[in-house]
Amino acid sequence: MFRFVALAVFISSALNASAADDPQLAPAESEEMKCLFNGKDLTGWDGDPRLWSVREGVIHGETTAENPAQGNTFLIRQDGVPNDFELRLSFRCSSANNSGIQYRSKHIIDGKVRNAWVVRGYQHEIRNEEKLPNVAGFIYDEGGKRGRICLVGEKATWTEDGKKVTASLITEDEFAKLFNLDDWNDVVIVARGNHIQHYLNGRLILDFNDSPQFALLDGILALQLHAGKPMWAEFKNIRMKELE
Repeated sequence: MFRFVALAVFISSALNASAADDPQLAPAESEEMKCLFNGKDLTGWDGDPRLWSVREGVIHGETTAENPAQGNTFLIRQDGVPNDFELRLSFRCSSANNSGIQYRSKHIIDGKVRNAWVVRGYQHEIRNEEKLPNVAGFIYDEGGKRGRICLVGEKATWTEDGKKVTASLITEDEFAKLFNLDDWNDVVIVARGNHIQHYLNGRLILDFNDSPQFALLDGILALQLHAGKPMWAEFKNIRMKELE
């Protein structure tokens, strides 16, 4: 029993040391990135005009007590349904609620929907928090049944028996130092086949291989305003490169 406990402690320590001593950095940005937001207006995007606007060169989404969201609602990119891609952008948001970046997702227009901009699929969570696990960067199954598919810090694979975590990529203390609370944070999402990687401020924070049974291989992009407490979220420098 002692040897087993000692081995478990050693493995845990090794994983944490790996996260701290050998962080994986984001790939260099390609010159072939395509700008998806012109910095002036919402050309190429569609969402509830009560809630979405452009302010001082950034996309601004906001709900208030007087002007709430009727269910989760999204600003949907109108051009294309990319499959393999590298997406880069910056975000900041209030701490009252949460937001998200949808990718490989579907615009839901049939059935009982709360508004005209309902989206389902992979979501890169957006939050203004620094204590794991309720932080920006985990993969959420928006509109699906799997909930939090892969958490920040996990290198994981979805198997027939559910999620299998194989390594730790970042500790809570490291994340708190990496994240810019109440300020802009840079996101890189790389999706190749069923392999997805999320980077925050230049560092890999999530590495996930989805199962063929559940993997989403193409779909739209969108930005979320969450129902519930009044909130705001802002996005800028949105650009993408589709990968061969």
